[in-house]
Amino acid sequence: MTSKQLYTELTKHLVEDAKPSEYLNRISHSGGFNAFPFSMLKALEKVPQSPVHHPEGCVWNHVCLVVDQAALVRQKSHAPTAFMWAALLHDIGKAKTTRMRRGKITAYDHDTVGAELCIEFLSHLTEDEAFIKMVSMLVKYHMHTLYILKSLPFANIQGMNAETKIEEIALLGFCDRMGRLGSNIEEEQKNYQEFLMKCQL
Repeated sequence: MTSKQLYTELTKHLVEDAKPSEYLNRISHSGGFNAFPFSMLKALEKVPQSPVHHPEGCVWNHVCLVVDQAALVRQKSHAPTAFMWAALLHDIGKAKTTRMRRGKITAYDHDTVGAELCIEFLSHLTEDEAFIKMVSMLVKYHMHTLYILKSLPFANIQGMNAETKIEEIALLGFCDRMGRLGSNIEEEQKNYQEFLMKCQL
């Protein structure tokens, strides 16, 4: 299977499967993600995360949980295919940014680095520049749910609103938060609504 054929197959499973992670893990275990650019996904299996915030383990485990969560709500998205690809690629930047700092595992700037890697990844598979931009902007701003809820200086509502849809970021952020062991759906639904309110939607 060529990389573009795999991209087509993967897209089909992302937008149709109830649990896309089953296909993702099957392909990964069979070596389907060994070649570039899919090797960028394979690398996430070796990237650790803070056990406090991510008891599910490595980045790949988290991504699979997020993708399955996204599949449950993709009908709410304005662009389900881009939304599902963003769910798959949202933490792709962690492979380059994860560090041990003062005894803690961190991944500072993984959102902005991830947006650049997202463009590199998708550019090898499709010439649809509008689609690539849509996915990469969702990746770029996926941490803004946290930034805005905690009133952090990294928050950029104006930029987010100009480059993507705030409703899509809210939905992706909800899936990101739910894609971890021990998540509280009532708490995350409250955060989802609070984020939209703070963004004045």
